[in-house]
Amino acid sequence: MATRTKTRTLPVFQSTAPRGDLTRAPLLGRFLRWKHARTAVQLPLLLLAAIIVADGLIGPRAGPENAAGVGPWIQWRGFVVLALLLVGNLFCMACPFMLPRRLAKKLLPADRSWPTSLRPKWLALGLLVLFLWGYEAFDLWDSPWLTAWLVVAYFAAAFVIDGFFKGAAFCKHVCPIGSFNFVNSLASPGEVRVRDASVCVTCQTKDCIAGRHDQDGRLVQSGCELWLFQPRKVGNMDCTFCLDCVQACPYDNVGLVARVPGAELVRERWRSGVGKLAERADLLALAMVLVFAAFVNAAGMIGPAQDLQAVVGDVVGGGSRVVGWTIFMLVTLGLIPALLLGATTAMSRRLGGDTVPARRVLLRMAYGLVPLGFAMWIAHYGFHFLASGLTLVPVLHRVASDVGLAAGAPDWSLGPLVPANWLLPFELIALEIGLLGSLALLYFIARATFPSLRSARRAFAPWALTAVLLAGAGAWIMTQPMAMRGMMMDMPGHIMPGHDGHEHHAPDHDGPADAAGPDDHGEGRHHHSHQHEALPDG
Repeated sequence: MATRTKTRTLPVFQSTAPRGDLTRAPLLGRFLRWKHARTAVQLPLLLLAAIIVADGLIGPRAGPENAAGVGPWIQWRGFVVLALLLVGNLFCMACPFMLPRRLAKKLLPADRSWPTSLRPKWLALGLLVLFLWGYEAFDLWDSPWLTAWLVVAYFAAAFVIDGFFKGAAFCKHVCPIGSFNFVNSLASPGEVRVRDASVCVTCQTKDCIAGRHDQDGRLVQSGCELWLFQPRKVGNMDCTFCLDCVQACPYDNVGLVARVPGAELVRERWRSGVGKLAERADLLALAMVLVFAAFVNAAGMIGPAQDLQAVVGDVVGGGSRVVGWTIFMLVTLGLIPALLLGATTAMSRRLGGDTVPARRVLLRMAYGLVPLGFAMWIAHYGFHFLASGLTLVPVLHRVASDVGLAAGAPDWSLGPLVPANWLLPFELIALEIGLLGSLALLYFIARATFPSLRSARRAFAPWALTAVLLAGAGAWIMTQPMAMRGMMMDMPGHIMPGHDGHEHHAPDHDGPADAAGPDDHGEGRHHHSHQHEALPDG
């Protein structure tokens, strides 16, 4: 009797053929498929991180003169949002914190499973909120010393956590930066996914998640350490773009391909390593905190908001600026979003015919605000980058001079990448595009959530109104005078470009800008200008 060979098949999602694939591009594609590609981009950032830590600890205390005062808060943040806008989560791909983690996997057992109770995103959300609070409370943007220790803490946490737990536990469950990238990459145009789903149907080895082994059973290429099984992976949530799956797949069937930004949020389906978004309150909370934090983080630096914080601090906290900021953040990042989202959900459900449960309306529709939140981050961080992108050049020149590797005086006049009168139009255009993206996404999510076209259109209206109100708030924030941060305008004789395109000379004084250090990290805040001619610094 002939024996039948039983073929094991895997459930996969049928996907359309990719329209563009960077792993197939000339030269770049060959580099991305190279086993050591990630290490090659991580090493330069590791060197830069070492410079930031060293300069932050022993270099000048003035933030604008220190690598730790400008690198993380101007250039790095600008490149992060630019990468998310153009491709996807490229920073996690190049993350230097992962190099010591590899060493930890060799030195420590890394054999424990991450606690089930900590698998939702609540821990990452709490750490993200703590960071957002501490950024203002301790003036991290103006304290190279604290910034350096923050970077050291990041390296230590990644080393310890991934040294004792399996997989990429730090990236998936802990890292606030990763959480920022995961959520905002929902609006990115690139995605790591399979090229042809039919190829995965008969795959027996599942190397994309299990890793590829040689004939002796030795692991030669890791699979996805965030437990994202490529045939059932949807979108960018929890994907670090490490490309381990690209290099592990024996069929060369995984690529970095183009997609419609936000399209993954329209159709509700189960996602490998994530589940259903509409069943994950923790993921929605993380997304909404990041959406509203985009506005709160910028608003905390404008004159009216700082005045309000000062009043609250005087009344409640005996003049404490930290108390004022804490209450401001609790209200603007907690109370107001809860009330606004609750009212919008209730109105949307009512107008939609009360046919969809309120929880489902919220957990489906609120994700439509992500593009607008991302646009606000782009406007905010993009402003810093465009207004001060060249500040790292004289800082690194000064660092090189300190160790005898360069001669001559740094050119501290370097700063803006574009004329000052380009900045406000850039910010408003970014917000407008984000608003249009959110309106389109909200509409299509409503069509997929409510039973009829009429009910979908009616349910869409309250969310559209909320998006317009948020965009209006963002536009108002960006047109306000803001605190001048991370720039050399406090240095004697420095020339500051203004929104009007003219130059404004900083007054001479006896020393460099007052900046926070290990002993006075709460007192170095620059006074904000109430003149619209001054560059706003978000």
